[in-house]
Amino acid sequence: MLRDGPETAQPPITHWPALNLDGVDFDPVLTELMRAGPVTRIKLPNGSGWAWLVCRYDDVRTVTNDPRFSRKLVVEHDVTRLAPHFIPAPGAVGFEDPPDHTRLRRAVAGAFTAAGVERLRTRAQGILDGLVDGILRDGPPVDLTERLLAPFPLAVVCELMGVPEADRAAVHEWTTLILSSTQGAERSEQAKADMLAYLGARLREGSTTGGDTVIGLLVKAIEAGEVTAEEATGLALLIQIGGEAVTNNVGNMVYILLTRPDLLERLRSTPELRPSALNELLRYIPHRNAVGLSRVALEDVTVAGQLIRAGEAVYVSYLAANRDADVFPDPDELRLDRSPNPHVSFGYGPHYCPGAVLARLESELLVDALLDRFPEVRFSVSTDELRWRPGALIRGPEGLPVTWS
Repeated sequence: MLRDGPETAQPPITHWPALNLDGVDFDPVLTELMRAGPVTRIKLPNGSGWAWLVCRYDDVRTVTNDPRFSRKLVVEHDVTRLAPHFIPAPGAVGFEDPPDHTRLRRAVAGAFTAAGVERLRTRAQGILDGLVDGILRDGPPVDLTERLLAPFPLAVVCELMGVPEADRAAVHEWTTLILSSTQGAERSEQAKADMLAYLGARLREGSTTGGDTVIGLLVKAIEAGEVTAEEATGLALLIQIGGEAVTNNVGNMVYILLTRPDLLERLRSTPELRPSALNELLRYIPHRNAVGLSRVALEDVTVAGQLIRAGEAVYVSYLAANRDADVFPDPDELRLDRSPNPHVSFGYGPHYCPGAVLARLESELLVDALLDRFPEVRFSVSTDELRWRPGALIRGPEGLPVTWS
């Protein structure tokens, strides 16, 4: 599948290890890859062979929106990858191409419109207020990750999905194991199997599921013959897992604000700056380790002057695209008022994250709570004592111990 062709000069293959990075520093390996050129070659710790890496903003958007690059074919090949385990379930929307990809997303589109997510705002705010009230009642110190950043996104995505409160602890444990390799590939695969079995059972219940939840919408789509039960289960799995990414992403934002009190105070005193600041934080934070999901070229394609042959695997780096100096002047600086800010933190093209509107809402509410309800909030330990999740696909702090006055 992956081969060198004598017709064109091939860039060297860079081995990209699974670095366990602390803080929000940019991955040094990715920095070198960006310097090497717009299209390079990489080998990740797992899978086989090598893959192309596309870093430049315009090229990233081109590849992700080009039907000549397939997600579906990735399932059939052992592409080099970061994780030792392979997450997708059969028929999962993340590994489908149009028109099947379009059909699957349509089945749950109603839950992810701006209006649909906005209907969740009141319920989400109530959940958040309850969590914050409990924290303030107990008093400092507290681990914000444990008491706020983990339970809030879990509760909100479970509300959206239609997962009962009694089942949420198990769902959270499965998600954590699926998104981490620290307990081994076998344990991660077992967690995936357990969650698929659970979601399959919820879909089979049918009539007991609320119609406006993701599970309810999928039940209707199955009954209408629009999706299969297997496709619905795989789609539900990816939505449930993706919903908890907010924990790590906002954890990185909180870390930035607590280590940059000048930024925190500016946002406290200038609330109208918060929307653009949130956008800039989304651009700046390291959303993940290394790269996400690959694609396979269906035919020979030239990207930035480099020939990519049919059957070769291609990764894009949204992190690199968000640091493209041609699009974002002084990209390594955090500018809270940056405008325009066309970041690609939620992806681009057909596979743009369906939960982007929900993630923005949750992030907005959490940052507002930090700014407005915790006066003089600060870390209760030295920042040297903070630890980031080892072996995680989505980068974020294990804990954020804080105190306040």
